[in-house]
Amino acid sequence: MAQGMDLKIAVLIDADNVSNTKIASILDEVKRYGIPSIKRIYADWTKSHVTGWKEPLLTHAITPIQQYSYTSGKNSSDSALIIDAMDILHSQQVDGFTIVSSDSDFTRLAIRLRESGKMVIGVGEKKTPKPFIAACDKFIYIEILDKDATTTTPNGKTPTETATSAVKVVKQTAQGVQPHDPIGTETIDLLKASVNDVADEGGWAPLAAIGGLLNKRKPDFDPRIYGFSKLTPLFKSLSDHFEVEEKSTEKTKIKHVYIKIKEPQKTGRRKVTR
Repeated sequence: MAQGMDLKIAVLIDADNVSNTKIASILDEVKRYGIPSIKRIYADWTKSHVTGWKEPLLTHAITPIQQYSYTSGKNSSDSALIIDAMDILHSQQVDGFTIVSSDSDFTRLAIRLRESGKMVIGVGEKKTPKPFIAACDKFIYIEILDKDATTTTPNGKTPTETATSAVKVVKQTAQGVQPHDPIGTETIDLLKASVNDVADEGGWAPLAAIGGLLNKRKPDFDPRIYGFSKLTPLFKSLSDHFEVEEKSTEKTKIKHVYIKIKEPQKTGRRKVTR
């Protein structure tokens, strides 16, 4: 399989499960993992609810696949997407697939593609059933790709990173912007377990290794869900739980980030003398 940005990815889109206003952000996200060499979208294009797709399809060179709805209430485009995916798989033209849908019907397809050694990226809404998410190597929520949720300030951080969380959530809600999820105990436990599993004898773990393990354990894990552009600021925000150390080599100036679980402070009673 090709490595890094050389990966060729087939992007297969269920038009009934995604808005045409999101497609630019979705394709930009896919390009973080490789080259979208095949781009197809499936729908019954005789229906009025998909007319808004015409301009985005031309702009992004996406091939529309016509699939008539033979039975009322049934989404026949799902079957067309699955058949195309298997044809592409056997043609050996790509290294991975991106399935854009919130439909659990694609769970078995994702499993089958991974069994064949292909990377599978899922893109869907937060309502996506967990079995489909778990069947992917990586799952990305469409909501975190919204421009309002990822707008950055001049210092390169998201608004949540530069404002008081409580105040920011109130403003976001009032303006109709999707608020970020709070970092709960379950997430902190997941982070600690991942750090512990890749840490050296001194307790320090490289951030890159942590990120890779997080994706394997929880395909839909993404720091942007919590309002952070990267893992580093997410860990820095949890200073009660983690230590963050950044090192750079003198020659290359490449910065390496290491994380360590912070030991709980021992509190003892002061001895009272009389």
